[in-house]
Amino acid sequence: MPIQVNIKGLQRLQDANNRAIAALKPQHALGKAIQWGVADIHRKSVAYTPHDTGALRASHRMIINTRQSMGRVEIDRTAVNPRSGMRTAEYGYYLHQQGQIPGLRSGIRAFYEYVYERFGQQILGRVADIIRRALP
Repeated sequence: MPIQVNIKGLQRLQDANNRAIAALKPQHALGKAIQWGVADIHRKSVAYTPHDTGALRASHRMIINTRQSMGRVEIDRTAVNPRSGMRTAEYGYYLHQQGQIPGLRSGIRAFYEYVYERFGQQILGRVADIIRRALP
């Protein structure tokens, strides 16, 4: 007894698959989601960084690698506090190791940790929404 198979909607399925693949390319939704997420982390890190002269706040840098679909925020290793002459990455690390206690004037000493714990899930949810909206 011969078996007959009929596939309906194969072209629509292939089109949806192509749109999903395109959305996950770095120059499309995935890249936009990473850029948005890193920018939001940067914004919040700057806002919660303790400040005296403002050098540490000004030394946060966004690094986005679209080829590897990743991004990060870090303290510029070459930035120097104009008043003390110290590298901001050195005293930024020292402050961060003190934990989530208030800075002398404002902010939280463990600023990256604080942003991760307080906003991490919210940021990841928004990043996922950007990608999901681009999927068929």
